[in-house]
Amino acid sequence: CMSDCADFSSYMSRCHSCRVHSGCWMMYDQPNYMGNQYFFRRGEYADYMSMFGMSNCIRSCRMIPMHRGSYRMRIYERENFMGQMYEMTDDCDSIMDRYRMPHCQSCHVMDGHWLMYEQPHYRGRMWYFRPGEYRSFSNMGGMRFMSMRRIMDSWY
Repeated sequence: CMSDCADFSSYMSRCHSCRVHSGCWMMYDQPNYMGNQYFFRRGEYADYMSMFGMSNCIRSCRMIPMHRGSYRMRIYERENFMGQMYEMTDDCDSIMDRYRMPHCQSCHVMDGHWLMYEQPHYRGRMWYFRPGEYRSFSNMGGMRFMSMRRIMDSWY
C-alpha cells in the first residue's frame, strides 16, 4: 500500500506477513479501519500474527502522517470532557502514577499523533489518536486508557 486502504479483500484474501518500506502505519483486523489496531513502522514482519497475538489477519491499513512540531493532548477522567483534566506534552507510562488518575475516558488531541494503551507501561491493546475531539471511548469497545506515547518522527 502507498496510502490508506479500507479493505484488502479486493487485493488479496489473506495477509500474514508484511514489509514496511517507510513511514508508520496502523493496521486493523477488520475492514474499514475497525477492530483491533496494530502499530507498524519500517521493518519486516514475517509472522506478525504470532508476534502481536493476532487471531485475524490484517484487513485494512491507515498511514500515519509525519508530525514535526509540538505535541499536546488533554485527557479527561470521564466521558464528554468531564472530571479531572490534565494536559500532556510528552509520553506517560502510567496516568495513575503521574496524575493519580485511574484511567481516562475522553480526550482532546490538539497537536501530534498519539498511541494510547489500555494498561500502564505501554502494554495491552492500543488505539491511534490523531488531532480531534474524542468525547467517549465507549464506542471503542469500552477501553479505558492508562498510558500514552507520542508517535515521534524518529520512528519513521
